[in-house]
Order: sequence, then structure tokens, then C-alpha cells
Amino acid sequence: MRAPELSIVVPVFNERANIAPLVGLVADALPDVAWELIFVDDNSPDGTSEEIKVLAAKDPRVRGIRRVGRRGLSGASIEGMLSSSAPYVAVMDGDLQHDERVLVRMLALIRAPNVDLVIATREREGSHITGLSDKRSFVSDFGRFLSRLVIKNDVKDPMSGFFMIRREVVERAAPKLATEGFKILADILATTTESLQIRETPYVFRERQHGESKLDARVAFDYLGFLLHHLTGRLVPIRFFLFGLVGALGVVVHLAALRLALSSLPSLGFDGAQITATLIAMASNFILNNQLTYRDRRLHGLQFLVGFILFALSCSIGLVANVGIARVIYSDGQIWWLAGLAGAVTGSVFNYVTSGLFVWRKR
Repeated sequence: MRAPELSIVVPVFNERANIAPLVGLVADALPDVAWELIFVDDNSPDGTSEEIKVLAAKDPRVRGIRRVGRRGLSGASIEGMLSSSAPYVAVMDGDLQHDERVLVRMLALIRAPNVDLVIATREREGSHITGLSDKRSFVSDFGRFLSRLVIKNDVKDPMSGFFMIRREVVERAAPKLATEGFKILADILATTTESLQIRETPYVFRERQHGESKLDARVAFDYLGFLLHHLTGRLVPIRFFLFGLVGALGVVVHLAALRLALSSLPSLGFDGAQITATLIAMASNFILNNQLTYRDRRLHGLQFLVGFILFALSCSIGLVANVGIARVIYSDGQIWWLAGLAGAVTGSVFNYVTSGLFVWRKR
């Protein structure tokens, strides 16, 4: 068997029904190309990895990477691309919505010596992307609009999940790429400082046949963190921004709970209402961080309860640090807003570090 010229990386989660059809479609689309399919599965509970092993035993061009304790399309794509030894690497979804027949056209384009990246651009019907619902089309277009804040390359579809790239370009960019998030192409475009020679080729985005879309509020939350990460020159981790956004939502929850407690339970008094609101906001922050910020390390069962206790303790210590720093700065110059901001930032950084070390630590 010839060494592969093209590696096709397919990040998957709960896509068991699509694995065999995709292998057959790729084989039909690339009869004259030495290719390999690299499925990267985030430990799907539906048996996706088992299905990949069955097919790999029959076809040496198919192989799988099973990730345990890690989650996210970007991280899966990076691991898959770095596992390749082929000169060209494609990334496509495992839901059969990407047209595998376009791979031939993409490969022909990237074989040219002056081309680094080929993007499969989704065609449109009027103002909507073909194959997407009105809601998903709007979300994708809005994300593309926001991406202009951090992406300087003039490409039509920086939100596309279907592209082909030279492997050496990926290897140079990989140390700077974020493993969180879901738009790996946007991260490559925003991170790569070298001048990439890019080509785009249109295709019709298909409707999903099996499984469910992964696009939800968590994806939008990740994308906002991605934008903030790049707007700060990649100095601040995406996860810290997500942690901070949850904290900001916690302030809203706290104020709402305080107002409700004061109006509905006047017998508590202000101190009792404040304590109640603090506990509610703390619980809200913990649940949201567990679901969003640290969903790749999500706690369940007894670990969830223990995690909440540790989270409450770390936040309490963080509050002490917050007040201490604020008091020192205020006593020095009596600039209230600077003291408050410094205290809030100190408390947030402390809570973020202790949460990562003790609550949602890597297992």
C-alpha cells in the first residue's frame, strides 16, 4: 500500500451511524488518490470508537484516535492533523454534510507549489447558506462578521469546517492554536502570522442525515471566548475568558436573587438576603462553569457535590484576596474604581487558578 498523500481528519462525537457511510463515500470519491481517514473520537458513549475499530480492521486506510478526558472539535482536529505524515491534510465533519467529492478539487488546487490552504466555501441561496436552517445560517453569518475583528485574510467563509492544508503549515501553527473551541479554521487564520496563499472552492452544504447538530449555546459561548482570546493577542487563555463571562452572569444572578429575597422574604433582613443571594450566585456559577467552561472535565455524582464544596471554599478565599487588595489600593490613593477593579481582577484570577487546580483538575 502506498504512503498516503492525503490524510482526512474527521472529529466525531456520537456519529456511529455515519462512520461506515463516510468511509464508503470517500473511497468512491478518491479512487486514484492514496488517502487515509483519521477519525478522532471524544470517547462517544454511542460506540463510535468501536465502529471505527471494526472498519479499521478491514481497511488499513482507516484509523482512529480515541480521546479520554478531553473534549472539543478544535483540539480533536489538531491531534488528528499532527498524527498525519501525509503532505496534505483535510479536515471535515463526520455528519455527511460536507461533500466528499470536493476533496478531489481541493487536492488539485493545493498541489500547486504556491498554495498553502484550500477552503471549501458553502454556497448560498440568496442570503442563506444552502443546507442550513434560517437560525443556523444567521448564527454562522454573524460569527463570520465577528471573525473580521481577528482575521485579516480576505476569505469568504472563515467559519467553514471543511478545508485542506499543507501539513508543514499546521505543524508551525500548532503550538499557538487553542485546543478549546470549535472553529479550527478561524483559529488558524487568526493565529498564523505568515502570509498564507489561500484558494477557495464552492460546494453545496448537505442536510444532516443522522444524529444531532452540535451547534448550541455552548458553541456560541466558546466562540466569544475565542474572539476575546485573539483580541488580547492570545495573552489570556480562552478558558479564563469563559470563566470571567460566567462570573459576570453571576453578578446578574446575585442582584436578581437579592432583589427577590428582599421583596419576598423581608424577615431575612438585608444580611440574610445577601447571604442567600451569594449562595444562589455561587451555585449558578458552579453549574455554568461545570457545563461550559470545564465541560471537558465535567463533574458528575459525588464528584459534583465535592466540587461545589471546593468551589465555594476557593471563592471564599478569593473574596478575602479581593477585599484585601482593594483596601490596600484604596487607602493609598482613594480611587474607588481602581481599587474595586484591582480587587475584582485579583479575586477572579485566584478563583480561576484554584478552580483549575482543585475543582476541575485534569484527571
